[in-house]
Amino acid sequence: MSEEIKDNTLPEGTEEVAEVKAEIAEEQQEAPKKTKTRKPKSKTETEEKNADTVTRSAPPEIDWNAIGKKYEVYSGNERTKLEGIYNDTLKSITDHEVLDGTVVAKNNREVVVNIGFKSDGIIPLNELRYNTDLKIGDKIEVYVENQEDTTGQLILSHKKARVLRSWERINDAHDKQEIITGYVKCRTKGGLIVDVFGIEAFLPGSQIDVKPIRDYDIFVDKTMEFKVVKINHEFKNVVVSHKALIEDELEAQKTEIISKLEKGQVLEGTVKNITSYGVFIDLGGVDGLIHITDLSWGRINHPEEVVELDQKIKVVILDFDDNKKRIALGLKQLTPHPWEALSADLKIGDKVTGKVVVIADYGAFIEIAQGVEGLIHVSEMSWSQHLRTAQDFLKVGDQIEAVILTLDREERKMSLGVKQLIPDPWTNIKDRYPINSKHSSIVRNFTNFGIFVELEEGVDGLIHISDLSWSKKIKHPAEFTKISEKIEVVVLDVDEENRRLSLGHKQLEENPWDVFESVFALDSVHSGTIIEINDKGAVAALPYGVEGFVPKRHLAKEDNSSVKIDDTLEFKVIEFSKENKKIILSHSKVYHDAQAAEKAKAESQVRKEDQTTKRAVRKLKDSSEKTTLGDISALAELKSGMEQEAREKLEKMSKQKKTSAKKEEPKKEEPAKEEPAKEEEPKAGEEEK
Repeated sequence: MSEEIKDNTLPEGTEEVAEVKAEIAEEQQEAPKKTKTRKPKSKTETEEKNADTVTRSAPPEIDWNAIGKKYEVYSGNERTKLEGIYNDTLKSITDHEVLDGTVVAKNNREVVVNIGFKSDGIIPLNELRYNTDLKIGDKIEVYVENQEDTTGQLILSHKKARVLRSWERINDAHDKQEIITGYVKCRTKGGLIVDVFGIEAFLPGSQIDVKPIRDYDIFVDKTMEFKVVKINHEFKNVVVSHKALIEDELEAQKTEIISKLEKGQVLEGTVKNITSYGVFIDLGGVDGLIHITDLSWGRINHPEEVVELDQKIKVVILDFDDNKKRIALGLKQLTPHPWEALSADLKIGDKVTGKVVVIADYGAFIEIAQGVEGLIHVSEMSWSQHLRTAQDFLKVGDQIEAVILTLDREERKMSLGVKQLIPDPWTNIKDRYPINSKHSSIVRNFTNFGIFVELEEGVDGLIHISDLSWSKKIKHPAEFTKISEKIEVVVLDVDEENRRLSLGHKQLEENPWDVFESVFALDSVHSGTIIEINDKGAVAALPYGVEGFVPKRHLAKEDNSSVKIDDTLEFKVIEFSKENKKIILSHSKVYHDAQAAEKAKAESQVRKEDQTTKRAVRKLKDSSEKTTLGDISALAELKSGMEQEAREKLEKMSKQKKTSAKKEEPKKEEPAKEEPAKEEEPKAGEEEK
């Protein structure tokens, strides 16, 4: 019996194991259709059978009926081994995991994928439409969305798995600087769109090749190799470069080429790129620059006037830098310098004709021959001394005639002049502008100290600010006139050597201060208008265009209000200086003097009335002895009336004095004048008594 068990045991790795696996898989697939029932054996029967197997010593008889039948019962070891074999065919998976699966079935809508799980997953065919050659048995990557949905189905996605795996591959390629392959899908602004592992990446136009690419369309629908140069994880952007693959190789070539270069060496190259400042030349793996100034001996506006793209030209090496890998090239150096062909008979003072090629603020460059230029400084364009620019005289393209002022063949420099073609206006200047002669001029410029005027082209003069007006005090010439206005002048002085004219404007009229001395005499009163107020006082405009200064203490009004601009008031002259052209005025003195005069007049009237009263009293006394008793009564009444009238006048004067005392403080002299009047009153009363 033991031999039978031994013979019927299924060792691991035999063909029978494979049959068992197939049967188990078949049973799992048929389980929903048919449920297989198995009658369990009782424990007693099992124990008895085991006991018989152990105790039986003689070989069992062959059960011919059992031949060909399957064993339904396994030992513990056998069952463990079989379970292990079965479990090895299944995988332990988790949700949101990317795995590799095998296509086991396919129809027009779906693809069945086996990932080694207890059930297969289904993927829509449209997720695999990019792979037109998909067939059963192909390996594909899948993403486990759900191990078992409500219907017990394993949910997979190839699209999500492809995206996740693609980002992993792109990140690895970026970190390890690996070379990847991509498909150029289409052109976009500034570059190309490349499909890399199912993700759209951007290939900038500058990263396509080391040479500038003018037509991007030739790369569309091509498969190329790239390096990932930049990843933006926030916006899921990827930038790739094809140029980076060949830069290392070019760098080695560039180092080798530069090591063989020498200054003055003539090479042939191809025009690679043209810019506004120069031309880049491809020397066979390394680039050099011809600056725009090294393209031609003459002036050019743009390099395209000399060369064109893809043109093959010969250049000379001017300089190179081993460290920075820069090469300076020249084209004009291959031809003789135009200065060497300049006529030897040309000398200073000769007249030449040329074309204006460049204009700057300081002058203009004139090309008198191809590559030979001279400078006309702005000061050599006109005899005029006031500041002007070259644009006021010339413009680019003008054909002009000039005189050679300096000529340096070694430095290859030439200065020219235009004003030398006309006579110098300062010749015989004293004959044309004698002292005290009157002329008309044009205002050209202002300074703090005066006005520069032009009498004629090349003849300028200065009017000092003190020579503009006799009466007005001018702080800046702009208060008196404007630029480009005409002004009449008188020549005061001529300095022919230094080319200077001293001019005056006020000298056109006689000095009015001779007349002002009699008009604005001391203590004379004039009407004036306040035109300026400052900390020290105010300036008042008086008749005849003259101005006077009013000190602050003399500005007070009679009603104590403040003085304002444009106020018209009466002023008294308290000081006049003909030499300094100065008039000092006072407004407060006008009404102070008027009040003093009125006061003196009132006091004089009171004294006169007192004297009249005294004379009348004396007459009464003299005639008192001759009168009758009735006459005495009449005289007494007359005396009483006169005394009452005198008292009323005195009270009236007293009130007027009190009112004037409130308006201003009395001066020291006034009390001295009032005391005699107060003393006289009681005396008059005594005499009357």
